[in-house]
Amino acid sequence: MGKENIIKKYRIHKDDTGSAEVQIAILTEEIQNLTSHLKTHKKDNSSRRGLLKKVAQRRRLLNYLKRKDVKRYELLTEKLKI
Repeated sequence: MGKENIIKKYRIHKDDTGSAEVQIAILTEEIQNLTSHLKTHKKDNSSRRGLLKKVAQRRRLLNYLKRKDVKRYELLTEKLKI
C-alpha cells in the first residue's frame, strides 16, 4: 500500500497528512516492510537499527494518542491490528 493510500485511509479531515493516526499508520507499514526484509537479510544491522527506531517512534505516538483521546487510540489499534 502506498503512502498516499495510507494517508487517505487514516486521515481525520481532507487536508490531514500529519495527524498521529496517519503517522502511526505509515510507521506500521514501514515496520512491516522492514520486518519482512530482515527475515531474508538477517545480518542487515543498519536496517535493524532503523526498524527499532521506527518501533520506538510508533510507541511514543501511540502513548500520546492514548493520553489525548482513548477512543481514537482504540479505533486505530483495532484497524491496524496492533
